Amino acid sequence: MKLTTRIFIGMIAGMVVGVAINAAVSAGWIESAGEFWLVDGVFDPAGTIFIACLKMAVIPVVFFSLTCGAAAMGASARMGKLAGGTLGLYLITTAIAVAIALLVANIINPGLGVDRSGFEAWETKNAPSLKEVIVGMFPTNPVQAMADGKMLQVIVFCILLGVAMPMVGATGERVLQVFQDINEVVLKMITIIIHLAPYGVFALLAKQFSLFGWSEFVKVGLYVVAVSLALVLHFCIAYPGLLKVFTGLNVLTFIKNVRPAMITAFSTSSSAATMPVTMSVVKRRLGVDNRVASFTIPLGATINMDGTAIMQGVATVFIAQVYGVELSFAAYLTVIITATLASVGTAAVPSAGLIMLAIVLQQLELPAEAIGMILGVDRLLDMMRTCVNIGGDCAVSTIVAKRNGMLDEGVYNEAPDRDEYRVRSSETSQQGKP
Repeated sequence: MKLTTRIFIGMIAGMVVGVAINAAVSAGWIESAGEFWLVDGVFDPAGTIFIACLKMAVIPVVFFSLTCGAAAMGASARMGKLAGGTLGLYLITTAIAVAIALLVANIINPGLGVDRSGFEAWETKNAPSLKEVIVGMFPTNPVQAMADGKMLQVIVFCILLGVAMPMVGATGERVLQVFQDINEVVLKMITIIIHLAPYGVFALLAKQFSLFGWSEFVKVGLYVVAVSLALVLHFCIAYPGLLKVFTGLNVLTFIKNVRPAMITAFSTSSSAATMPVTMSVVKRRLGVDNRVASFTIPLGATINMDGTAIMQGVATVFIAQVYGVELSFAAYLTVIITATLASVGTAAVPSAGLIMLAIVLQQLELPAEAIGMILGVDRLLDMMRTCVNIGGDCAVSTIVAKRNGMLDEGVYNEAPDRDEYRVRSSETSQQGKP
């Protein structure tokens, strides 16, 4: 059985078991899902260990893979073009996402008639300003940045290190060869971790669905519908449209090939934790050259938050309608611009978008404590929007690779039956080389 199929079975089984436990709690057979021995003693530690293993691989794969890719691109003087195209596409897709969210929210009107008195106020948290986000991209201590998981700082350091390597001649070549060898070992480590995914996905979803309460969804049902619909529309219209316009590639093949990364993203709710899987999928199922993937995927996991931007757009309209605030055309433009920029500073961890939503609300002078109204349903929606974030990373990587002549269409179109995560020595030995 292919790994993708096993992950999907793990996901469905986890949902079924979780819903069954939640139903048992509602019926009074189990006192508390969170204290139930199966949830607390089995699912929770198993899921936590799986996430820890994925996060353990993030910094090594970014550091060595991105540095090798930057060294190769720097040697061919293509880094500037690659970086500019990638950043531009990420910002464009995020702006489109916010626009779709605002359109859907104004059609559905999720906040009309909602009583805000029954919700607990969200504790206001300080969100970083745009200036702080930009200044914070540049590390004073790269080792500390890696220890703290500050991905933007790690990316900047890796790019500078990689660009510097070919500039020092033979010395840089020797260092690059060491990095390429270590990168091959790291990829093998990732292969081992990914084969645990079916069990990790099962444990994570079984825990999450056992804790869900349907009463929260009833309170803000139209909000859930609006966010879900906007996410589906963005993934099914925006990404396929951009792929068709810029590459002419088969859209259905793309959707089929990115399934493993989407399933992992749904279960982990974290673009950073999913990054090793995304990197593997982009290179081995979409045919993106390592020099492109090693740049676009870490950057995308850090700044490309289309799903988060959609949530921010719908949530803004929802909260404004609950409080009876009429938003003008200028206010909508402010939401698009602010949500696009705020999503760039969103950490690639579960529910970080709620903190950045405070920035958008503050710009429109809406109460940030109103975020408490959507807290009860945010976890499930966070799982869905992480899928969209990962889909955007894969789509932009494919477009950038195709436009720069660095996409293997044979790999893209073959829809491989082989184990898509197997690292072959003939494949990895050339990674990062021009």
